[in-house]
Amino acid sequence: MKTQRPRVLVAEDHTLVREGLVRLLADEVDIVGAVPDGRALVTAAQQCRPDVVLVDVTMPLLNGFDAARQLQRLHPMGRVIFVTVHADPDYVQAAFRAGARGYVVKTAASAELLLAIRTVLAGGTFVSPALTHEPWVDGPEDRFGDELSARQREVLQLVAEGRPAREIGDILGISRKTVEFHKARLMRALGLRTVAELTRYAVERGPLSGR
Repeated sequence: MKTQRPRVLVAEDHTLVREGLVRLLADEVDIVGAVPDGRALVTAAQQCRPDVVLVDVTMPLLNGFDAARQLQRLHPMGRVIFVTVHADPDYVQAAFRAGARGYVVKTAASAELLLAIRTVLAGGTFVSPALTHEPWVDGPEDRFGDELSARQREVLQLVAEGRPAREIGDILGISRKTVEFHKARLMRALGLRTVAELTRYAVERGPLSGR
């Protein structure tokens, strides 16, 4: 009897990397989708119901951490593996707190990614061996985890991408007035005084700014 191959969804904003991952895995898994941003990932996951989701940390519209959090609610059976250049322990911690089952650095060999997929499908967790010496398990708690809502994190990322309030509202399906409300709440929560400071904060902190 032929063994059913795992269904894998790939989310990666760089076209060459995304296509490379698809080619790399095509002989071992069924690729059910390959998308360029976090919002497309959430939509595709609900439609395709993959067994495994490969996601980058830094993606437009919705970063990998917040996408993984949404997948925990919308498609909890999908195992999330981060495939990223970020080797900092803070990123590994944030990934697992967001619901990841695996974390693979892009400098790893292809066999490592395949091992990660097999491991999480078997119910385990996987971290690239190059990172296992880092103290990522017992690191500090999220600085703003209790203060920023999921919607505020989404607004913060879109502000960092330089998108105006009207466009942010269109992307999130909310009014411009609501966007401005969230910006004001963010500035109060983070101790910032102007939108320029908020933008600079979001750009400098990247995906971890809204943990």
